[in-house]
Amino acid sequence: NKLVFQNILINNKVMKNDTLVITAKVQIFPNKQQVIELKKMFELYSLACNWLSKKVFQNKILNQVKLHHLVYDEMRSELGTKAQFTQSVIKTVVARYKSVKSNGHDWSLVKFSGNDYDLVWNRDYSLVGHQFSVGVSSVRIKVNFAKKPLSQFQKAKAKFGSAKVVNKFGKWFLHIPMSKEVPALTIDEVSNVVGVDLGINHLATTYDSKGKTNFYRGGVVKQKRGVFKAIRKSLQEKQTSSARHRLKQIGSRENRYMTDVNHQITKALTQKHPKGTVFVLEDLTGVRHATEKVRLKNRYVSVSWAFYQFKQLLCYKAKENGQSVILIDPKYTSQTCPKCGHREKANRDKKKHHFHCKRCHYQSNDDRIGAMNIHRKGIEFVSQSDPSMVIEQASIAKVEVNQPDIPTA
Repeated sequence: NKLVFQNILINNKVMKNDTLVITAKVQIFPNKQQVIELKKMFELYSLACNWLSKKVFQNKILNQVKLHHLVYDEMRSELGTKAQFTQSVIKTVVARYKSVKSNGHDWSLVKFSGNDYDLVWNRDYSLVGHQFSVGVSSVRIKVNFAKKPLSQFQKAKAKFGSAKVVNKFGKWFLHIPMSKEVPALTIDEVSNVVGVDLGINHLATTYDSKGKTNFYRGGVVKQKRGVFKAIRKSLQEKQTSSARHRLKQIGSRENRYMTDVNHQITKALTQKHPKGTVFVLEDLTGVRHATEKVRLKNRYVSVSWAFYQFKQLLCYKAKENGQSVILIDPKYTSQTCPKCGHREKANRDKKKHHFHCKRCHYQSNDDRIGAMNIHRKGIEFVSQSDPSMVIEQASIAKVEVNQPDIPTA
């Protein structure tokens, strides 16, 4: 592996920039009168979205231009909405129906709860001095906000996107997409490759170009999710309205917990490794269908872990730190010996989480073996690629592996 990196010259300038988009969650602090105005706007927005949703459901029109010609004048005269407000409602409703359709759900009426509404930058909201100016009904209000979440983006001169006003647990937030240019990583700038094996007992196991292995253990997380599962089962048996309400709360709490865990691990990975690192993940597309063969008692944990979210979080954090992420074919990464290249299903003992090569008798933890093989595929991708090539985030790395020539671990 060291020989491979001696041939990678880090001397060319970056040929291209990437656009990094991160949603900043900024708390705002409206006074009592401003809260009343915001709530009125929430009610009107919810009313308009549900009014338009019925039209979309009946006419099955998801083309924004056609829908605009069909409902624009009627909505403004019947509900008294402003021009920009009407456009925002049309955009939101169409996007929600398209999302439902892309997820494979049957055509059904989409309902809007009224807990948020969309704002267009420099039309519905803007930054004036040290306050946000937000359009509500026929007036504009200026509200104070927590400045820390925005400070790093303002220094980087990031561009503001369409925001959402969110009312959650009695607090008010602006969710603002912020975009900024960051240098893209090219092959000749790669200084380190890290194979990342994702799992349940070890949430992530890494193997880097220095031959160092790190385990991010998942025992506590697995136990915590077991508690959530037991509570959920108990509530489902009750079949009461209060139990169903509690079920929704538990689901939201578990999702927040899983998101926090993924944030912590991906942050630790990007901070631990230097600029120029390529993280190599398995392409786990279709993992949900693959786990149908898993035992029923273990299926919940295997299916529901947010591997896709992990990849998304690692991608944007890596891009921000001058790193990149590629995906490789996961076939045989847990069955192949990283020392002699021998591949056999019997090499791995899943119950004991142990790997023992039947040919050369090399032994190690099975998650570590997976990380080593993922790392090897990343090395081969880097060494076979054009040095000036820009590494696209989460691109599928096609690697032709010569099995007998696997480098010694």
